[in-house]
Amino acid sequence: MDLAAAGLREQPFRTHGKPVSIVPYASHTEALDAIRKSCEKHTGLALLQGPPLSGKSTLVRFFAEHLDEDCEYAIVDGTGLNTAGLLEGALRQFGYEIECNTTSELLAMLRVFALQQTASHEPPLLIVENTHRLNPSALRALCELAELKLRQFSALKMVLVSDRSLGSIIEAPAMTGVAKRVTADIHLQAMSCEEAKGYLREKLRAAGSNVPEYVFPDSVCVELWDASGGWPGVLDRIALLALAKADSLPITVSSVERPDLPQASWDEDSIADLNAALGEVPQPPQLFVSKEGVTVRELSFDQPRLLIGRSEHNDVAIPSSFVSRHHLLLVRHGNTTFMMDLNSSNGTYVNSKRVSNHVLIHDDVITIGHHRIKFCDPHATTRGTLDGTEFADTAIMKTLEDMRKLLAQENTAILPSVTEDLPTMGNK
Repeated sequence: MDLAAAGLREQPFRTHGKPVSIVPYASHTEALDAIRKSCEKHTGLALLQGPPLSGKSTLVRFFAEHLDEDCEYAIVDGTGLNTAGLLEGALRQFGYEIECNTTSELLAMLRVFALQQTASHEPPLLIVENTHRLNPSALRALCELAELKLRQFSALKMVLVSDRSLGSIIEAPAMTGVAKRVTADIHLQAMSCEEAKGYLREKLRAAGSNVPEYVFPDSVCVELWDASGGWPGVLDRIALLALAKADSLPITVSSVERPDLPQASWDEDSIADLNAALGEVPQPPQLFVSKEGVTVRELSFDQPRLLIGRSEHNDVAIPSSFVSRHHLLLVRHGNTTFMMDLNSSNGTYVNSKRVSNHVLIHDDVITIGHHRIKFCDPHATTRGTLDGTEFADTAIMKTLEDMRKLLAQENTAILPSVTEDLPTMGNK
């Protein structure tokens, strides 16, 4: 249905970007209050946990946007980030121009910034989404930052966000610096049926509807709530689809999709099923790293670039003498992934053929040393060439140039090596 035909000026159920309106409900309000109180404490740190599409991102952005003007904040997605990625992400949002500094320099820059802000205004706020997906080295850096103080004040406020409980990470011996600061451990809860009804109609009203009760009758609100499990992100997606499918008003129960999903906590596979069922954007490529036929790591390639090599400071570290310290680079550009061998000693092979630059398609197998990396992206079916016009984009060339500079300047003596899942911090 056309939005105007439903009396709407804009899309009420946005799945990307800023929501048309923020509709509070009990768990949302309680979480906001807990984060606020935690940030008011001298050494407070808040943990915010909830399943995917439970409204965590909307909540922390709303909180950050309503801070006092003197409080600087950064929101970083921790998915797959190593130490440098975490520090760069924070510094860029705090207003710094990064010119391929070493990790030690990046850490020093963030320390100086945090101390200056704490001394002159108030501690800046760092929000890390998908904390459970940070690399171990980045978690260690997070601990160092958590221990930074100016007199009795912590010099960096923190809110750590995750799709699952952070208990097992926070309880690790190496995470003492973070654990001792936790003053709020928040677990989001789903909306009740009445809250969902108010949520749906308030969004319709904010988008221009004068009669939201007519657009979504009670029976449809109940069906949407039941189909979504009461989670706001899921409710938005199902409501958006119901509105799009309908031919006329009021919306009927038959227009409501009911994806086959668990009713309790949802894992990533469930969300992928939901997105597929509702026609969402395709999932990012998946990489499967194996040795002698045994899969040793699986990861989602959902960032612009991925550095692979022997050093632990790579995005994907492969500890093998047959793998160069920085062996190869994968770069995403739109829906295309291309690979660049970084002058490795033993070379890089795709489907048993040695290559230096290569556009990847679904089911390609990259071989480095005794390891194989299977590239899975059902949407990548056409192999272009690196000389094609689609690769003339300046953003790609800048990525490659940045990587060359980074590799030339890297100082590897930054953090202790990984010995366990979460190694202990080095002595300072």
